[in-house]
Amino acid sequence: MTTQQAITIQTSGHRHMHDITVDVEHIVKKSGIQIGTVHVFNVGSTACIGMIEYEPGLEQDVPNLLDRLIPPSKEYGHEMAWHDGNGHSHLQATLMGPSLTVPIAEGSLILGTWQQIFHLECDIKPRERTLIITVTGD
Repeated sequence: MTTQQAITIQTSGHRHMHDITVDVEHIVKKSGIQIGTVHVFNVGSTACIGMIEYEPGLEQDVPNLLDRLIPPSKEYGHEMAWHDGNGHSHLQATLMGPSLTVPIAEGSLILGTWQQIFHLECDIKPRERTLIITVTGD
């Protein structure tokens, strides 16, 4: 069996991180699926999905790392073509990836004690984001 649901989140712009674990867990419980997987996908090319211990230090460290690896710059090809200030946003989101899959057992996410699912806004302005949650299994 497969079920799918969209959730919407509002971001405040670049570096805004959301813990979406409870939202995903709720959708899994509602699905009735006992064993399988849940896939979380961000619609859009300037935000990403990941997994981390969601705590204030790492909530700062992840965006800081991305800004060091791929800083804002007018030198990116995207910037030269579009001049919209978010070339680094596309690259950061691409590096992290738009989706994540988590196993399900006994109707719950299989996560370690310090594992939470997050959404990170990489774009330079606030966005309303749609996340597609697909639960597959028996």
